[in-house]
Amino acid sequence: MGGSEEIYVQEAFDTNWVAPLGPNVDNFEKSIAGYVGEGVHVAALSSGTAAIHLALQLVGVSHGDEVICQSFTFSASANPSMYLGATPVFVDSEKDTWNLSPDLLEKAILDRMANGKKPKAIVAVHLYGMPYKIDQISKIAENYGIPIVEDSAEALGSAFENRKCGSFGDIGILSFNGNKIITTSGGGALLTKNENLKKKTVFLATQARDDAPHYQHSSVGYNYRMSNILAGIGRGQMEVLDDRVAARRKNFDFYRKHLGHLPEIEFLDEPEGFFCNRWLTCVLTPSFKYREKLRLALLEENIESRPLWKPMHLQPIFTAYPNYSDGTSENLFERGLCLPSGSNLSDDDLRKIVELILKNQ
Repeated sequence: MGGSEEIYVQEAFDTNWVAPLGPNVDNFEKSIAGYVGEGVHVAALSSGTAAIHLALQLVGVSHGDEVICQSFTFSASANPSMYLGATPVFVDSEKDTWNLSPDLLEKAILDRMANGKKPKAIVAVHLYGMPYKIDQISKIAENYGIPIVEDSAEALGSAFENRKCGSFGDIGILSFNGNKIITTSGGGALLTKNENLKKKTVFLATQARDDAPHYQHSSVGYNYRMSNILAGIGRGQMEVLDDRVAARRKNFDFYRKHLGHLPEIEFLDEPEGFFCNRWLTCVLTPSFKYREKLRLALLEENIESRPLWKPMHLQPIFTAYPNYSDGTSENLFERGLCLPSGSNLSDDDLRKIVELILKNQ
């Protein structure tokens, strides 16, 4: 916590604004919009997953449609397609950013169209805070007239060509889950440059209640709005967001400085024009065996690390769905490890982690 969160939360109690609306919600949305820029309008929601669900619905995804989704990601990027009765089509990553491969994306689109199923949307993810290849992906989506849902759940504070992530897709989404770079304990947001879409988002997120003196509903709605209390936490967190990004990037720089000389440890560099918030510092090792050796050595000292995301096309629930893979994400999953990356890690913490890794070469 940054310090101001308690002030805003107490303000919610003092004024009796505890519902999923109120001054904190309004001001939290304004602070996000001001930070991301590019004329975005923001709807604060209960989770990033809820934001993806509503985003897909807003771009017209419905039962029987197909949605292209980056395979190398967390399941929350893919699950909302299932909520709507759509079929996820998984596309593998490229090696420069570990995100959606432009070549495989176009191959997938052409193949689905040849089978009579033009995808209704593309869920593109800025994985671990690293922006995807925005120019290439956006051009492909525009050429085929397919909207992009920009999954920036891990990328608040990241940028491409000095423009903040969350502002590039037809609709952007953020997450404020407890493990993100800033948190409201649980929460998310939908970002759009269309004010009417923001209004429709809020309408759907508040049970789609019609404008009437009684409770009347002409559409299916959801209980997806963020509470005024949690938004108070968010307001305080926005005040320290740049500090959090600086702390995460400092972690990355520390690891690279002290481990970058090892031939067994590879770091993901920022391509030119890319700015990564380094939400998590991730490394590649030579093999699954080596990765597990490091992970277990850290665990022995009660230090948690994790493998990179297991690709969606390898998940038991999704193995039957179409996928366009060249083995990139499978290789990253086998060899990759997420190192401790919390914003409050001390230099002593980082030194201990580095020493353990060096000791287990």
